Amino acid sequence: MSAIQNDGFPGQAASLRDRLMIVQDAPSPCPYLDSMTARMPLFYPVTELSGSDVDRLLAGGFRRSGNLLYYTRCAPCHACEPTRIEADRFDWSTSMKRVLKRADKDLTMTWRRPIVDETRVRLYNEHRTGRNLGTSPPIDEVDYHAFLTETCWPTIELEIKQGERLIGVSIMDVGLQSVSAVYTHFDPSASRYSPGTLAVLQQIRWAQSHQRRWVYLGLYVASNPHLNYKSRFQPQQRLINGTWTEITIP
Repeated sequence: MSAIQNDGFPGQAASLRDRLMIVQDAPSPCPYLDSMTARMPLFYPVTELSGSDVDRLLAGGFRRSGNLLYYTRCAPCHACEPTRIEADRFDWSTSMKRVLKRADKDLTMTWRRPIVDETRVRLYNEHRTGRNLGTSPPIDEVDYHAFLTETCWPTIELEIKQGERLIGVSIMDVGLQSVSAVYTHFDPSASRYSPGTLAVLQQIRWAQSHQRRWVYLGLYVASNPHLNYKSRFQPQQRLINGTWTEITIP
């Protein structure tokens, strides 16, 4: 099912609607585009969600923040486009292979249960500051948990280390047929390893080795430099007017 329902609820997730309790649905300042107003209905799952439920919700454009779920419904603006790639069709470009080769040589990358500690929180705050990601004050361990490690479905963490030094963390949600990139934060001084790109490539690797078809990359916004990098991962599909559409990128 691909059609959007009359009130904007994603058709792909319609069978789960009665299991989601709406928490908030009001206009707010857009976090992605300056001077724009966003509307992102926020839901709390009232029953346990299975792997197949994760797949349906991701296919409908849902994202997770803590133990809550949301999608964008900001008409007349349609700048946010949920993006996904098919793991087995992914085009490993020469530059991406170089990123992996350098990381495999110098770094230790481990998938594990997400945790909260002082090092991860400091890394998150340094990443936000170093990458000029808004003006919000630094977060603490409680905030970090509420945003990333508190979850309503299966979630794992990629830990990236250079020797004993933690240089990156990437949070990923897991369904039966899908995985979803939630948030990656890294040490800005480790840019030679392209840790943002590396995290996506590791997610694709994980999906391929664990027989997951789809890798959801979150929202693509053409005019936002922190979100438009996703166009580099090809071939890809974007959810446009309720239908997943193959995107041709020159």
